[in-house]
This record gives sequence, structure tokens and C-alpha cells, in this order.
Amino acid sequence: MEKIIYALWKDASEAREQFNDHLLNRIAPQLSGHAHALRINIQDDAVAAGTSPRMASIQPQMEAVVQLWLDSANDVARADVDAIIAEAAPRHAAWLASESTALPNRLHPPQPGERTEGFSQIVFLGLPPRLSWTAWRDIWERQQTPVAIETQANFEYVQNLIVRPLTYGAPAFAAMIEECFPAAALHDEAAYFDAVGDTARLAENQQRMMESCARFIDFDRIDCIPTSQYEISRLGG
Repeated sequence: MEKIIYALWKDASEAREQFNDHLLNRIAPQLSGHAHALRINIQDDAVAAGTSPRMASIQPQMEAVVQLWLDSANDVARADVDAIIAEAAPRHAAWLASESTALPNRLHPPQPGERTEGFSQIVFLGLPPRLSWTAWRDIWERQQTPVAIETQANFEYVQNLIVRPLTYGAPAFAAMIEECFPAAALHDEAAYFDAVGDTARLAENQQRMMESCARFIDFDRIDCIPTSQYEISRLGG
């Protein structure tokens, strides 16, 4: 099996609520018939007003993300899925990804078809020109991973290494990250950095995280988006 990540851009004339409803209630059932597992991340009223980090290098920024597992990501095997995605978002991009779950969600396990507790932070990363791919991956996977878990209140941390683009013109991202946080972290830095009631710990965690990120992220090559996570179906579930 292979994992595919789609980024979706809604039509400018379509209301976000209508776009989200279409994805969850019409597109998701169609995709479920083709995929072994399916997750949809949307921007909705639950996250729109949040003050957690939001960064954009792609303009306009993607509105939603679809993650699914197919037997094959080859063009012919993916054709029906591409057609379904295109129905929801004529502009979309897709990548083949290798998924690594650094922190499984055992605190608030996703329930099929329901919104997962808290919020999900989706991050697309470009490869900084100053780093080789091997050096970048070493910093991200080996050095940054424990820092991200130790300095934040995340209860899920999934690293998706981009293997190759699957659609013409897909942005040249090197990775997509998904982290789940408690709802309070959407508006409260102390909750985000796991330091409620402790200003010294907040400052320490912020500094440690920012210094670590600066080693492998160029901040003009990052898209960071708060989303609501919907696990439609999962492997073995």
C-alpha cells in the first residue's frame, strides 16, 4: 500500500462552510470506496479564530488536506480518486508520502467520521537550499522529533516524508507534518507549549523549539495551518 496526501484549494466563489460540507458528506463516502484508510483535515469555525501559529508561503493557501491509503499511487490506479478530488477542488496537488508516527494519539483516539478532540496543526515544509536532503532529514527526524514532543502539548505527531509529487505543478515540499493539540492551545501559548502556570517553562520551551526549528526550516518555505481532523476510516479499523 502507498500513502497519498492531497492539498485542496476551494473555488473563491464557494463559501468555506459549503466546501467543508461537500468534503465530509459527499466526497468522503465516495473516497471511502477506494481507500483502505481516509483522513480529512478542514478549516472550519472551530479553528478559524485561533491564534496558534499560522504561516503561509503558498498564496492562496490550501484550504483542506485529504490523506488516504491506496494499493498503488500510480497514475492509472489513482485515476478514480483524482476524479473525485477534482469534483471537490478543481485546484489540488498530490504527493506520495512515507508516514512515520512519532507520537500515536492514545489520549483522544479518533472515532470514525467524528471530529477529533482539540485541533490538528498541518505543516508543509520545503527543503532549505542551505541543507542537503540527507542533512535536513537527519535534523528533522533524529534531532527535532524529541524536541517537538518534549516542548509542546501535542498528543499526536505524524511525520510524512514526501517521496515524490504525483500531480503536475505540485509545490516542491519535502515533508508534511500533522500534530494534534488540546483545544486550549488554539488560543493560549502556555497551553500550546505545555507550560500552563509556569512562565519560566514557557519561555524555555519556546526558545528550545524555535532554535531547533531554525536549524532545518526556512520560514519563507513553510505552510502552517490549524485544522479540524476527521478520521473517516483507518487501517485495521
